[in-house]
Amino acid sequence: MPYKPPLWPVSVKGVALDARGRVLLLRNERQEWEPPGGRLETGNESGGQLPDVSPERAVEREVAEETGWEVKAGPLIDGGTWIYEPIPGRRVLIVTYGCTVLTPERTPVLSHEHKQIGLFTADEVPGLNMPAGYKRSIAAWYAET
Repeated sequence: MPYKPPLWPVSVKGVALDARGRVLLLRNERQEWEPPGGRLETGNESGGQLPDVSPERAVEREVAEETGWEVKAGPLIDGGTWIYEPIPGRRVLIVTYGCTVLTPERTPVLSHEHKQIGLFTADEVPGLNMPAGYKRSIAAWYAET
């Protein structure tokens, strides 16, 4: 039997701030807050789904799908690439980008993919139920902006 290497799921996330400097976060099924984003799409010819051409375009697509915001993704956040184990035995590579919001006055809309949507100040983020890697990424983006 030929060797088949294990594959790492890759999740790209976008840290985006509204016009008042609050970060946009979504609450997932594990009751954790997280930036919008998702997996890179490989495409599906039969379903008409095109593959993502880059991680940055994937972030832009995911933020729009999950919140209705239009963003320009980039740069990669310093320290924003890390490994997360959301459930025992399942590891995911997280790649986090800072985003420029092109529609900062638009109220974000909750999609069916999450339980809750919120906008939080830099001072509120440390107290949220959220993986430490996301907290570091958000703090780094606040320091950049």
